[in-house]
Amino acid sequence: MNNKATTTVCLVSLLALSACVEHSTGTSPSATPSIEEQACLRDVTRTTNNGDVVLLSSDYSQAGTQVIVGVGPQRARWSCIGYSDGTTADITSLTNEGTL
Repeated sequence: MNNKATTTVCLVSLLALSACVEHSTGTSPSATPSIEEQACLRDVTRTTNNGDVVLLSSDYSQAGTQVIVGVGPQRARWSCIGYSDGTTADITSLTNEGTL
C-alpha cells in the first residue's frame, strides 16, 4: 500500500472507533472516553441489558462525573455518576416511561 492509501485506511479506522462517543457538554471531546465515562457506559449497558449505548455528555467533578448515556436506537437518556476508580452510582433512566 502506498502512503496515501495507508493514511486513508488509518483515518477511516479512527473515525469508526470514535463513532460511539458524542460529547455535547462538559470537558473537551476526545476519541477515548475517560475511566468514569467508560464505567458508566459499561454499567448502563448491564442495567439496561442493551449494548447499543452512546456517550451523550459528561460533566467532570472531583466528587464524581455526571455522565449521560443514550441507549438503543432512540437514544433513551440515562444518567450515571462515574468515579475515577471505575465504579458507578445512581444509574437512572431520564425517560418518562409513563408516556411510552
